Amino acid sequence: MRARRALLYIPGNDLHKIEKGAGLDVDCVVLDLEDAVSLNSKQDAREITAAALRSLNFGSSERLVRINPLYTELAEKDLEMVLPALPDAILLSKTTRAADVRKLSEILLSYEHSNGWQDGTVKIFAVVETALGIINLKEICQADPRLQAVICGGEDLAADFNAIRTRAATELFYARSAVVLHAAAFQLQAIDMVNADFTNTDQLYDEARQGMEMGFSGKQIIHPNQVEIVQRAFTPDQEEIEYALQIIARFDSNEENGQGAFALDGVMVDRPVVVRARQLLERARAAGKLL
Repeated sequence: MRARRALLYIPGNDLHKIEKGAGLDVDCVVLDLEDAVSLNSKQDAREITAAALRSLNFGSSERLVRINPLYTELAEKDLEMVLPALPDAILLSKTTRAADVRKLSEILLSYEHSNGWQDGTVKIFAVVETALGIINLKEICQADPRLQAVICGGEDLAADFNAIRTRAATELFYARSAVVLHAAAFQLQAIDMVNADFTNTDQLYDEARQGMEMGFSGKQIIHPNQVEIVQRAFTPDQEEIEYALQIIARFDSNEENGQGAFALDGVMVDRPVVVRARQLLERARAAGKLL
């Protein structure tokens, strides 16, 4: 499992911000050709993004590009410009149907064949940000083997079903839960909504931690100041790691002796608890906290 704790959006037409983002220790950098770029700056964004992908060292960060919706002519131009620069993945905005994912996959396959790349080199992340997309999650999640993650687009979702956006985000709880459940059912990662208030660090951490507890693998962010906070929220701490290791060691020992559930620190431990412990350790390994 690859760590995707934080996905940092950077306007594709701002080379200074892209250069800064390339130097951050963030799991994923998203060069944005959609919402962050005005219509009259789209071509500049494509050119700057393609050049940055070719020339900048992003370190260990996964290099993603968010394109405009496939139902627009903008998407075709986005892909023509950035795919030859070989991003690691394409974020498909406004994903509403499985057919959207399959259409993008066919385009990617054509580029891979024409460039002699291995099939499946460029991955897909589906951004679900409409009511129709939430309704069609089951089909979207099964659409194509390239699909790595489903992203919950909270702001657009709230607008689409005429919800009032609140700090508590109760209006989005069902949609967020639906994304997590469907992603888990089809072995995909789920990425949580953006928190636009990058000045309230305590609230950001609490929201990120809530997302982790709900089952999200990571969170979208829009400012460098959010990187450390969000990645910390999605990273098990040393105490959690040691407790999980203790659970698994005791469980394995009991298995060898033909024993089942056991008590640890006053808590009954059975197989579901062990599964959660193994999942925590997997997240810790992906984050580089455990060998």
